[in-house]
This record gives sequence, C-alpha cells and structure tokens, in this order.
Amino acid sequence: MSERKVLNKYYPPDFDPAKIPKLKLPKDRQYVVRLMAPFNMRCKTCGEYIYKGKKFNARKETVQNEVYLGLPIFRFYIKCTRCLAEITFKTDPENTDYTMEHGATRNFQAEKLLEEEEKRMQKEREEEELNNPMKVLENRTKDSKLEMEVLENLQELKELNQRQANVDFEAMLKQYKEYEEEQKRKEQEEDEQEMKAMLEQAQNRRLLVDSDSDEEPAKSRTKPVAKTKPTDILQEDPQPQSKKLKTESWERSVGKLNAKPQLAGLVTVRKQKPGPALANGTENQGTATNAGSFPTATGTTSSLGLLGAYSDSEDSASD
Repeated sequence: MSERKVLNKYYPPDFDPAKIPKLKLPKDRQYVVRLMAPFNMRCKTCGEYIYKGKKFNARKETVQNEVYLGLPIFRFYIKCTRCLAEITFKTDPENTDYTMEHGATRNFQAEKLLEEEEKRMQKEREEEELNNPMKVLENRTKDSKLEMEVLENLQELKELNQRQANVDFEAMLKQYKEYEEEQKRKEQEEDEQEMKAMLEQAQNRRLLVDSDSDEEPAKSRTKPVAKTKPTDILQEDPQPQSKKLKTESWERSVGKLNAKPQLAGLVTVRKQKPGPALANGTENQGTATNAGSFPTATGTTSSLGLLGAYSDSEDSASD
C-alpha cells in the first residue's frame, strides 16, 4: 500500500511534458473572491448605506485595454445587501485608491476633494513661476508677510493667556518649599511622640516587673541614733540592716524559725531499762520523777505535751 503523503512522483521513461495539453482560459475570466468594501457607499436603487469594511463575495475580472505603468486594473462586482442590485468599482493605482463605477455613490469625499484642490493649485503656481520670474518674487513676499502675520498672532495669543492666567512661578515654588518643610516637621514630631510613647511603655513594664518581684517596697532606712555612751554599741543588734530586711521577708513568706519548736513536748527520749540489781533501788526515784514531771510539763508545754509525758510514764511503769 502506498503512503498517504508522497513528495516524489514516478515519471515513466517515455514521459514528455510537451505532450500535455494546455488549458486555454479567456482573458476576461471572472474569479470569485472574498473582499471588504474599500469605502463608504450608498446604493442608488434602494438608498441602503454600505459602510467601509463590510465583507462581500465578489467577482473579480481584469479590465481590458487599461494599464497604468504596466500594472493591470481590476474590476469588482458586488450586490447590495438590501435590494441585491449590482454595484461595481475598480482599482486606481495612480492615486492608490478605488474609483466608483456604477450602482452606488461614494460618501465622505470632502477630504479627498480638498487634497485634489490643493494639488491643482500647487501645480498651477509652479507653472506660472516657471515662465515668470516676477511672479516668483511676488509669491515669496506674500509668503513672508503671511508668516510674519502668523507669528504676530501667535505672540498676541501668548500674551493674552499670560495676562489672564497671572501665574507667579516664584510664589508657587516658595509655597511648595514651605509645604515640604511643614511635612518634614510634622513627620519629626510624630516620630518623637512615638519614641516617647515607647519609652513610657517600657518604663511601665519595668515597674510592673519590679512590683511583682517585691511584694512591698523597701522600707526607708532609719537614721542612726547618736550614741551617748561608749558601751551602747554592745547593746545593739549585731545583725546589719540589710540582713534584717532579708530575714523579715523570709519570715513573712515561709514563717519564723524558733529555737524551740512548738511541738517539742511531743518528742521524748526513750529511757533505757535499768539492771536487775538497781531495779528496786531506783523504782521509788522513777515514780517520784514521773510524778514530778506532770507539773513541769503543764507549766512549760501545752496539752499535747502533757499527753506525750503521760504515755511515756505508762511505758516506763509497764517495763
């Protein structure tokens, strides 16, 4: 099976291209092309407006016996979108434009007509100056006068605008400088206020931290009393003032450490058992001491201390 996309064709050995018959087409043959309207036009039959750029399926043909510098001229046939009347126009390579033939009228040709009029006047002037040197001098003087008038009118308009405006550029620059200085001053003031606020916040935080660490402010130091006698120094407290403050804060938080605890009466030393030889001799003394311990305990200790002494006496009696 042969391939679908083939670039090389097979030519037999007896192939002669001269024997291929040539297709003869008429010179005025028409082609169907897709184009856009080159200008705005209005149909003469129904008055329909056809704007520039509207697309048509047109028939194109070459105009016979019309050539411009070797360039062929083409004619196009279109139909009106409303009444289907035939409209024709052709190319104009001389003016790089299109010309209307029949079936419609071209709109908005004022600019084109003005350009054509200017070209015609310029051509006539060049023809006059070519044979008449005095005409050349007259035209130059007219041009110079016209140019001077235009410059004078322009200067008058500028002066009139300046009078009406009354703009003082120096005052404007001065005002702008003052405005810039005012803005800078305001920015500096705002920065200073922000710095002060930040410092105040930092100080307040530091004071709060200090107050949390120390529950009460330190007491002011008392003034030393003048010593009247040399021996008064022996009666003073040997501890320094800073140590006193530390011990006071410790006693407030933990409690006072006494030399004799309150529950000292509850703890008693267990007595050793006496030997058999001294049991009878010391029995009377033990009872007497135990009996005598009750009033001392009541005098020195609390009810818990009495209870401990009583239990100790029972233990010794049972032994």
